[in-house]
Amino acid sequence: MYCVAAAVTAWALGDTLWHGITEPGIALAFGALITVGELSRWGVRSGPAALPAQREPAPLGAAGALAYALLGQNAGQPTTHGVLQVVAVVVAGALAGAVPHVAAGHGPALDHVVRRVLTVAFAAVCFQPLYNSGLWGKWIGHGPYHALLLALLLVLTALCDAVLAAVMARARTGYPYGPLLRDELRALLGIGSAVCATGAVMALGVAVAGLWALPVFCVPLLLTQLSSRRYAAVRTTYRQTITSLARATEIAGYTPQGHARRVAQLSRAVGRELGLSEPDLTVLEYAALMHDIGQLSLLDPVQGGATASLPPAEQRRIALLGGAVVRQTGVPAEVAVVVERQADPYREQPLSARIVRAVNAYDDLSGESGGGLGGPLSALEQLRLGTGRDYQPEVVESLARVLSRGGLTPSPPG
Repeated sequence: MYCVAAAVTAWALGDTLWHGITEPGIALAFGALITVGELSRWGVRSGPAALPAQREPAPLGAAGALAYALLGQNAGQPTTHGVLQVVAVVVAGALAGAVPHVAAGHGPALDHVVRRVLTVAFAAVCFQPLYNSGLWGKWIGHGPYHALLLALLLVLTALCDAVLAAVMARARTGYPYGPLLRDELRALLGIGSAVCATGAVMALGVAVAGLWALPVFCVPLLLTQLSSRRYAAVRTTYRQTITSLARATEIAGYTPQGHARRVAQLSRAVGRELGLSEPDLTVLEYAALMHDIGQLSLLDPVQGGATASLPPAEQRRIALLGGAVVRQTGVPAEVAVVVERQADPYREQPLSARIVRAVNAYDDLSGESGGGLGGPLSALEQLRLGTGRDYQPEVVESLARVLSRGGLTPSPPG
């Protein structure tokens, strides 16, 4: 896909430079809109670990690009720009808007650039040839069917973008494709739907009122972007609070430094390997961060914080006390359930609790916690020996696959 996007970009820029720009005023207006949209992008994480609201960091630029791809008229006069000029203007505007971000060291992710080029090219190919040849006007006209078909094209374009995003994430991470696609489709209900709706309204508004419609229709999406930023900030603060609470056991000397963070990161990777959706992964991560909070009830710390070596009854008591503490923090009830049931036999546990139990035991037994009983291979072997009662075999094998690919993956920011 990188090669296809590069070839399309080179072809579009070369053709536009060779033949010149058709209707330069319109191209300049949309190019400037895309540039402003890229300038207003905010630095967020992309990919599987991102919040749904964070998957499109430059919604105004995306909406402007889609509007230009689906533009057929300007103030009642037909436009004549083609597919290649659409791609060229979108790329030029995105590059111009990305310069300050690149200079500051946080430019757009390559995956976002590739997806933008391919999805805009898809939308333009579906619309521009039909419109410029007159077939669109002959078959559909410019009434309600025109708006309905534009909306349908935008839905197809959004689905194309979701498929591309899931394919790229699958190639980059090796996670199962189905859950990745499901998360991308779920993200379309948030900022994705706002981008598509604004793109359609911009194209229809410019067709009737001219280019002055662009700044008018930018305002709702800018407000949506502001709301998304605030939502992301609240989620980041929420996660920071949970992370700080989880460190209480480390500060008190009950668990080694970094244990909760390692268990949370590795649990998330195993959950993704097993196909959990993004909301389930969030619950899993929060539970993994706070899985040892019940140790604060102990009079004397367990050596190395390794609860995997305690008797089952003691593990169960610590888990129940930890769940009671978690229920007082305001986190979702599902998190407390995972913490409470992490010491149960795995056949009685929800999948998230099975993952936390296995990963916690691995960190305790492998020596990662600073007081383990052996190395990684020895720890995995002990987990495999415990699959009769304590650890689900599928979870242990997923953990082994994650470790074989490099172990921990970065946690979301905050």
